[in-house]
Amino acid sequence: MELRTEALDRIFKTLMIVVIVITGLILLKDIVLPIIFAALFSTVMLPLVKRLERKTGQVFSISVILFCSLALLALGTWFIVTQITGLVASLPGLEGKFFVFINSVSQTLHEKLNISAVEQGQLLKDAIKNISSYAPSLLISTTYLAYFFIQVPIYIFLLLLYRSRFKDFLSAVNSGSDQHWISEVQHVVRGYISGLGLVVFIAGALNSIGLLVLGIEHAIFFGFLSGVLTMIPYVGITIGATLPTLLALVTKDSIWYAVGVIGVHSFVQFLEANFITPKITGSKISINALAAILALLIGGKLWGIAGMILAVPAIGIFKILLSYSTTFKPLVILLGDEDLEKNRRS
Repeated sequence: MELRTEALDRIFKTLMIVVIVITGLILLKDIVLPIIFAALFSTVMLPLVKRLERKTGQVFSISVILFCSLALLALGTWFIVTQITGLVASLPGLEGKFFVFINSVSQTLHEKLNISAVEQGQLLKDAIKNISSYAPSLLISTTYLAYFFIQVPIYIFLLLLYRSRFKDFLSAVNSGSDQHWISEVQHVVRGYISGLGLVVFIAGALNSIGLLVLGIEHAIFFGFLSGVLTMIPYVGITIGATLPTLLALVTKDSIWYAVGVIGVHSFVQFLEANFITPKITGSKISINALAAILALLIGGKLWGIAGMILAVPAIGIFKILLSYSTTFKPLVILLGDEDLEKNRRS
């Protein structure tokens, strides 16, 4: 009876801590998000920094690795800007095709569904009104994005510079307990992010090839945009396929081009989910689909798109931490994606 009371007391205290942490994450979103992303990226950069530190000083090695990372980011930004510039340059030609497509859709709605032009206009006005209501938050998000990209490199530099202090702090807090979870978390984060980058590149290349074969304009831009959006599991592929599908409907004479775009993205998504991602990232973050979807919903509710991107590695780290707890270790079975029947036989 006493042991059961102690277990319930431990669970209650843990839940209270979780509630306090979640509340803090919501209220301090603007401060916490750059630090979390910086911690993830600094974990990936750490092996390179350590290797370079053997030949040079700590500050110099961190500065070099950080500069090279920012240069790669600048190169990716340049690619995006050039593709958007080409897309904008083709807008005058697309504008006429777009109005022809809209007129065709309007006529179809009137003939098939008996929706008059006045009713269609009212529906369009309501849709524009709903979208415009998000304009202030979009402006705030744009301002915050600039703040975000300034803060993250600073935090990365400081986290790498004072990493020994953080390690000593964790050792002091958990003195006498197993510290293996620290290296395990680092290994999972490192493998997930580096593997995710490779998955994004492969998915973007495959999407681009498929769109080029179909003759879709700006195929490379839309292909790699869809590849980047695969970072948002289950949701990103839908968003990534929508834009080139709409472009195919506007610019092509046959609806089968749009069907082909959907087919390309569906095929790439099948390859990515069943072969590419498991082969590259392996079982580093082995989370079942139900846990991943719930994590995405909770992450999106807390932090929007950033929360959805962080959801999967966060639930993976949470699973590792649970595996070191005797009270909550059964939850690892609930979150995991391992084949239980196979494990029983082995």
